[in-house]
Amino acid sequence: MTQELNALLATHGLAADGSSFGSHIDELVAARDEAVVAPLSDLGLIRASGADAPDFLHNLLTNDIKGITPGGARFAGLCTAKGRLLAVFLIWRDGDDLLLMLPRAILPAILKKLSMYVLRSKVKLTDATAERALIGYSVPAAVSPAPTLGGAAAALVRFGGVAIEGGQVIRLDDTRWLLALDAATAGSHWQQLAHSARPVGLAAWQWLEIRAGQPRVVEPTQEAFVPQMLNMELPAVAGVSFSKGCYPGQEIVARTQYLGKIKRRTYRAALAAAVAPGTQVYAPETGDQHCGAVVSVAPSPAGGFECLVCVQIGAMEGGEVHVGAVDGERLEFLPLPYEIA
Repeated sequence: MTQELNALLATHGLAADGSSFGSHIDELVAARDEAVVAPLSDLGLIRASGADAPDFLHNLLTNDIKGITPGGARFAGLCTAKGRLLAVFLIWRDGDDLLLMLPRAILPAILKKLSMYVLRSKVKLTDATAERALIGYSVPAAVSPAPTLGGAAAALVRFGGVAIEGGQVIRLDDTRWLLALDAATAGSHWQQLAHSARPVGLAAWQWLEIRAGQPRVVEPTQEAFVPQMLNMELPAVAGVSFSKGCYPGQEIVARTQYLGKIKRRTYRAALAAAVAPGTQVYAPETGDQHCGAVVSVAPSPAGGFECLVCVQIGAMEGGEVHVGAVDGERLEFLPLPYEIA
């Protein structure tokens, strides 16, 4: 996030932690019912430049990076040799470079990890967080976004992208868009969006992310999940290619897909009290052995909180999953906007 945009948003009442512009509840209700715009200060960018950048990332991540076109974006994961996710990225092209978006808190460690693989490759990896302002825009499906974003951006297919003055717009799903803007134009774009969409903080955007069933990997959940546990191979996330060739953990990911049964999936659920990502969950079928873990959590416009939770399929179908302990709070499962096979 650029310093210029941060200063502008502070004058409009954005909290220092980016959580809200003053009223979490009102902003959550707005995110559910109307057009909203959010500064995504909890996300950062890694820039991969150099002649070998596409091949370099293609050989490390779970998706087909060489196939990303200037008009598209893709999710992809970085796994350990055991197929466990260290990070999930949204990746798109910026001229001849590639930009990788991920949670800002884990960016330094992931940048260091990726840099270990560079060796003699013609690749330069840098922290590009300060180069772009990342803004989220969301509008209910029944409301046209065209007057605000423009016809080309509004007409994008999922994971499609288009260049705009001073940046790019990427469509994330039916109701959400990402804007990546340079410092010179970020303020004017924000003011234009804020004329027709309510400014909201991170709490509201993170709830929209949970409602969309989009997973994140944060520090407490690194190495906790293989990609299929986070629904990453499903079309709505589309973060895994099974035809691209090898990458760290590929054998485990492929074996899970073709030789084994996927036993855990990520679901959306409601709970009364907040818990941290990585909190384990339990079910009667598994006794005092946990059957999964919380992926992400945000306040809900209905009150309380919502989460994405990775849990054994049988435990979810049994309908009784408890958070934090065998006798902890019982989750109330909610629908996702996509089918889980």
